[in-house]
Amino acid sequence: MPTNSVTASAYPPLNVRVCTPRLTLLGATDELLERLVPVVRKGVVTAAPLPFDDPMSLYQDSPDREWGWLRGVWAGRGKVSDSFWRLYFVVIVDGEPVGMQDLIGTDFSRFGTVDTFSWLSPETRGRGLGKLMRQAALHLAFEGLGARQAGSDAFVDNHASNRVSQALGYRPNGFDWDTRRGEAAEIQRWRLTREQWSARRSDDIELSGVAECLPVLGIPARKAD
Repeated sequence: MPTNSVTASAYPPLNVRVCTPRLTLLGATDELLERLVPVVRKGVVTAAPLPFDDPMSLYQDSPDREWGWLRGVWAGRGKVSDSFWRLYFVVIVDGEPVGMQDLIGTDFSRFGTVDTFSWLSPETRGRGLGKLMRQAALHLAFEGLGARQAGSDAFVDNHASNRVSQALGYRPNGFDWDTRRGEAAEIQRWRLTREQWSARRSDDIELSGVAECLPVLGIPARKAD
């Protein structure tokens, strides 16, 4: 199904799209989530590095895996306020959904900071898509929403994610702890300022639907200037 066939939604965050030459981020409508279910169904994580304990970590067996994942997205889409929002995007490559890229704002109106979360189907990893997904989300954050800073966290043994952060200009920002399958593990934290992003920004990324989304997120239109 071509990306331009996605039906417009009455809810602006679902109409946001970020287009790059190799992939597109589309607002995670129920239609797109249904298309992504087969990817989730076969995407359970069984080898290191294990991901966070999160509905999208895909630890459970089917159909609990798909149910938990869908409930997590539905719940997150409904918890939108000036103090917290999470934008969910389905990653489309060659017309097919291959994963998700999220952009999260906590007290964005006061601090202008965002975080990212993403996953890819195993068969599409190792092709540079993880970097392009994050780059697209950062373009939306800084160029579209007027962010001041972006953060990213990854377990210290998640070398792929940490390499993406380094390649995109993030700087180390200390360590923390989180759990995976209930066990504590060390987290590497990363920080990217607007100035650091600007030095490496890409000029071949296109945004659409952002202006209509700003009021939903409590962001004044001037922040996108």
